[in-house]
Amino acid sequence: MSRIGKKPVPVPSGVTATINGQTVAVKGPKGELSFVVNDLVLVEMTDDGIKVDPRVDSKPARAMWGMSRTMVENIVTGVSKGFEKRLEITGVGYRAQAQGRNLQLALGFSHDVVHPMPEGIDVACPKPTEVVITGIDKQRVGQVAAEIRDYRPPEPYKGKGIRYAGEYIVRKEGKKK
Repeated sequence: MSRIGKKPVPVPSGVTATINGQTVAVKGPKGELSFVVNDLVLVEMTDDGIKVDPRVDSKPARAMWGMSRTMVENIVTGVSKGFEKRLEITGVGYRAQAQGRNLQLALGFSHDVVHPMPEGIDVACPKPTEVVITGIDKQRVGQVAAEIRDYRPPEPYKGKGIRYAGEYIVRKEGKKK
């Protein structure tokens, strides 16, 4: 039994949710998102919010139950509050700079890396060593953060590179004399 799936997804004030068949569409102050729920799961509006239940008692239906409820919760949170990922850049001469819809990164290569931001994703650099990625779609925000981190992942000896804020890098000991 899914413990997460049992809880209804609350719809905050200022957010409207409509269910049309298997499609859940949510509109809020930050934008509009929709999600098509798997056929093994039943979605309905109640007084408590959006309720997700499995149609049949089978293992695939139970697997889709919790996942579908989480996806609905993510789109409700996205249109009301939005999502944010923070990246930290560590290394001498490593820095980032937001230029309109692009992020320019100096990461020790012979050239600067320019990463274009997809539609619906915003980037800001409060400090030259910090990148803040925001948007309403949790999956796209995380994907863009992962793509930027892939340019120079943190290395285990000095810890240089791009890491998520709060990420712990397991350090290795260097050569012994």
